[in-house]
Amino acid sequence: MRVEVDPQICEANGVCMGIAPAIFTLDEDDILHIVDPELRAGTEALIRDAVAQCPRAALSVVE
Repeated sequence: MRVEVDPQICEANGVCMGIAPAIFTLDEDDILHIVDPELRAGTEALIRDAVAQCPRAALSVVE
């Protein structure tokens, strides 16, 4: 499983970065990048929390 962002919906609020800064990053143009999209034992809970708290529902976990 992996996390994906819909760039058409993302407003670069940075909530996901606050939850999982090793996974999500914003560049100088406020475009969200996912450093490591794979859900792993050490990151799955953080990623799922970031997905759940995204204010625009721009993040999703896909198979």
